[in-house]
Amino acid sequence: MIDNELDVLAQRVGAALGASGAVLATAESCTGGWISAAITAVAGSSAWFDRGFVTYSNAAKQAMLGVSAPTLEQHGAVSEQTALAMVDGALGRSDASVAVSVSGVAGPGGGSPAKPVGTVCIAWGTAGGIREVRTFHFPGDRMAVRRQSVIAAMTGVIAMAGRSEIA
Repeated sequence: MIDNELDVLAQRVGAALGASGAVLATAESCTGGWISAAITAVAGSSAWFDRGFVTYSNAAKQAMLGVSAPTLEQHGAVSEQTALAMVDGALGRSDASVAVSVSGVAGPGGGSPAKPVGTVCIAWGTAGGIREVRTFHFPGDRMAVRRQSVIAAMTGVIAMAGRSEIA
């Protein structure tokens, strides 16, 4: 599952984090640890990767990341609010200075008119308080949606690592 494009992107993540002195944590739902797998495939990643949380269920999001029941009830697991809460939880429960979270509907089922298959919310944050979140609508089957989510998440980490206000 870690092809050449993902490997190159993960190496770029490492270079960006290493240059800024930042350390990453991931909070993944629909990607199921794929971001962490791509990152840890890079030799030396222990210098800039702290940990990954795979929180597929709502109960796991609550227990491992502290996402509140009201957030999940009011906005759903696939929402910008939940993605931001996942980032906050990853930062608060790790030694990371940068975090990324992903929650989405990879398909083939599980979609709704409001959140069709391919809807993915990704958030990035820093220990210094920067927060960014974006909702994507990726085309394709389950594998394509998940892969595009991994690429978007890592691309955002590179951008976040380049900011001067990380810590």
